[in-house]
Amino acid sequence: MDFNDTPLEAQFRAEVRAWLKANATERHTREDKFGAGLNEDDYLAAARTWQAKKAKAGYAAIAAPKTMGGLGGTPAMQVVYSQEEAKFLVPDCVFEVSLGTALPTVAMWGTPEQKEKYLARAFMGDHIWCQLFSEPSAGSDIGNVRTRAVRDGDDWVVTGQKVWTSGAHFADYGILLARTDWDSPKAKGLTMFIVDMKAEGVDVRPIHQASDEYHFNEVFLNDVRIPDSERLGHEGNGWKVMLSTLMQERFALGSNFSGDLYAQLIGLAQQAEWNGAPAISNATVRAGIADTYIQQFGVDLIVRRGMSAISRGESPGPEMASVKLIGARAFQTGGALAIELGGAEGLIAAQDLGAEWRLPQLLWISAPGARIAGGTDEIQKNTIAERVLGLPGEIRTDRDLPFRELER
Repeated sequence: MDFNDTPLEAQFRAEVRAWLKANATERHTREDKFGAGLNEDDYLAAARTWQAKKAKAGYAAIAAPKTMGGLGGTPAMQVVYSQEEAKFLVPDCVFEVSLGTALPTVAMWGTPEQKEKYLARAFMGDHIWCQLFSEPSAGSDIGNVRTRAVRDGDDWVVTGQKVWTSGAHFADYGILLARTDWDSPKAKGLTMFIVDMKAEGVDVRPIHQASDEYHFNEVFLNDVRIPDSERLGHEGNGWKVMLSTLMQERFALGSNFSGDLYAQLIGLAQQAEWNGAPAISNATVRAGIADTYIQQFGVDLIVRRGMSAISRGESPGPEMASVKLIGARAFQTGGALAIELGGAEGLIAAQDLGAEWRLPQLLWISAPGARIAGGTDEIQKNTIAERVLGLPGEIRTDRDLPFRELER
């Protein structure tokens, strides 16, 4: 593992940093957030404008070929750009799914016609994408997908329900995993499609979260017609397409769980008083901060290992599963420590306590969900045990049974 940029990456980092300084405002603290006070429509408009500006500079899809509207760079260059952009106040949480999972899937599995139709315009910010995988009975075990796609001439008629779909309420398109064969084993009867989120029969219902956000959605599909020309990959090959999408997602999650939460905890502990003395002088508090630092530093190391693999032209390995396992737990325990530091006022909204409390409180509220989304802790542990440590695989009695025969 090499922590240093290659000469090409170092040169690219300097170019990116100079461009960002000329086109955006630097972030001074993690509490700084772009567009505070903007309504959703205005925020989305600002995000599309920023994406178009990046595209004109060549930074919208750095690793994509120039023929698809990208820069033709390396995946490592894309990581370098993301690291630098995180230091600036720019719109976020709008194009992450588009650029991190959906569009790479279209680029990998799409037909020439699909690539020409979607990629360049999406990189410019004209289209926002979402990912329709999870269902009420198919979360960590995505092989239990029951959304049904039935062939009708040149179309597929899709009926079912998806849940926890990030950004579906403002997405234009999505990649959809559906079951096309009920007589094959559960992992072999799936097919991936591109779905128009504005099509007739698509009903999106935002989920009100405990953090007072509306990031996730339920999506109901009621006899939605999808042309066969919008299929990604061969019929019945959806499991393989889905795995390639999740591989992209695992690495993209790394930047979400790294950072300097421990530094914020130090500041809060210096500010808070316990028994008439700064909380930072308490040994238990210091141990909690140290644990958060160790976990986040561990995530940074794993992400750097993945980036080193990318720099060598390889794919990040299964050890990336530990990023979410460790990072989400750090967010939960670190956020809980921040709540304790606030004492009786620890659960008061950040606008009353102070802006420095906002992020730790948000992490404490949302971290339990982060330990479920994208694969539960138990799934990550299985991946690490079987694919990293080489331990015997978990017994799976339903692997070869026709899906229609499985218990429901």
